[in-house]
Amino acid sequence: MGARVDEITGFPKALINGGLGYLTAVARLAPGVRVEQAQSEVDAIAHARRPSESRQAGVREYTPGSMQLTLKSCDVRSYRTADAEPLARHANNRKIWLNLRDAFPHPYAAKDAREFIRSVRHRTPETTFAIAMGGEAVGSVGFVLRHDVERVSAEIGYWLAEPFWGRGIATEVLMAVTDYAIVTHALTRVYALPFAWNAASCRVLEKAGYVLEGRLRRSAIKNGVITDQMQYAFIVPESLNVDDLLPPGSPG
Repeated sequence: MGARVDEITGFPKALINGGLGYLTAVARLAPGVRVEQAQSEVDAIAHARRPSESRQAGVREYTPGSMQLTLKSCDVRSYRTADAEPLARHANNRKIWLNLRDAFPHPYAAKDAREFIRSVRHRTPETTFAIAMGGEAVGSVGFVLRHDVERVSAEIGYWLAEPFWGRGIATEVLMAVTDYAIVTHALTRVYALPFAWNAASCRVLEKAGYVLEGRLRRSAIKNGVITDQMQYAFIVPESLNVDDLLPPGSPG
């Protein structure tokens, strides 16, 4: 990932702004594993943050349209207009469509890609990003922020082009973007709802530290078939102080 690996966790120590990539890496371990030491370090980092500074290796200063996470296997970055052609080429796959919401079209044409990119580039805050390899968009990852009393939660989702399946890329992306979402938006919970038949995505979530919370029976319909959804979530432990990452004046 282009960052040091911590001796306690085995995860990159400087993955994301404010050190919470390190903090959530500790959270993925068994409960009670040297959390106090991690919390002390993260507290020091969080209290020293300055909005104008980019403090972590592999993460650029965040401004709309310029987000980039440099990972070991790929980049996660803001969408560019030039991504339309490769995005349409990779997204036009029935196997991908079968595991996504119906808002994702099939067949997937260049026009769909252009409209999608135009839409996400104009959203504030920016929450949907390209998964890129060698500069080419080969997938997408994003999260939907909840509102009102659920404003500390977000739903996450992703897709990756079929030639890149089975390489651990999706797991790495999911871990990084989970941490990014938590830090950037002061979240305590990020969740996902894969279809019950999507065993591969369930395994990715589990490898990324998500825990199965329940099975939502007959809660969705896809391709004319009623199906269950599996509810997975990554929870920031109460022992880890997310409050330190709230911007000044934010409602508690």
